[in-house]
Amino acid sequence: MARESDLKGAVQEQFGRVAPNYLTSAVHAQGEDLPVMVEAANLQGGERVLDAGCGAGHTAATFAPHVAEVTALDFTASMLNQVVLLAEDRELTNIRTRLGDVENLPFPDSTYDLVVSRYSAHHWARPGKALREFRRVLKDGGRFILSDVLGFGDPVCDTYLNAIEVLRDPSHVRDYTLEEWSNRFAAAGFRLELFFSYRIFLHFEEWTERMETPEVNCSAIRALYDASPEEVREALQIEGEGHSFQCAVLRGTASEG
Repeated sequence: MARESDLKGAVQEQFGRVAPNYLTSAVHAQGEDLPVMVEAANLQGGERVLDAGCGAGHTAATFAPHVAEVTALDFTASMLNQVVLLAEDRELTNIRTRLGDVENLPFPDSTYDLVVSRYSAHHWARPGKALREFRRVLKDGGRFILSDVLGFGDPVCDTYLNAIEVLRDPSHVRDYTLEEWSNRFAAAGFRLELFFSYRIFLHFEEWTERMETPEVNCSAIRALYDASPEEVREALQIEGEGHSFQCAVLRGTASEG
């Protein structure tokens, strides 16, 4: 429990400090996965949506024009302040914010038609518990749509990926593999589909400056780049001033009963 508490404290400390950087981040404000997430939802217009681990609110703002209401939930109060600023800037009146933990949602059963989460799950200490909470607050037949970086089945590539991630962001827990997600979706009561696969290119300086990564850690990441075997260089597409991560949009439909 102490380790889990430490991880959650690290998330609040890290993102409390850098929250404004995520409001202006092009990687988070844009991306080919955002319209795909909307497409995957098969929206009718009257849905109540939960954006779990909403960050600065870019996903909530993408869904808001298409649904009745979006609840933007995050563990960090300063991130929710960015959501308010974004909603005001875009004149979106159907987004409300809520401080909370994805592993212990402050909502009754069967509250939402749709749960979405983007670039948040790699911070979750107990993703299986989070998915069970999503299933609990979803109505039967509701959907959960996840977009995040995927881990690798190859242990060498996977170790390099997560080492680089932790050096850049100490609140990182793990980029989970598709197999890990498949098992967790099924255990939580979701039928899983791999809806869309994509890559995001991350320019090294922008990526580290957004998180305000200390220079000593930046140097360590560059050292890992330089020392990485060919299989890792290919998997992470390390070249020049950046790298790219394999990502996916996953859609889970809540089983009835």
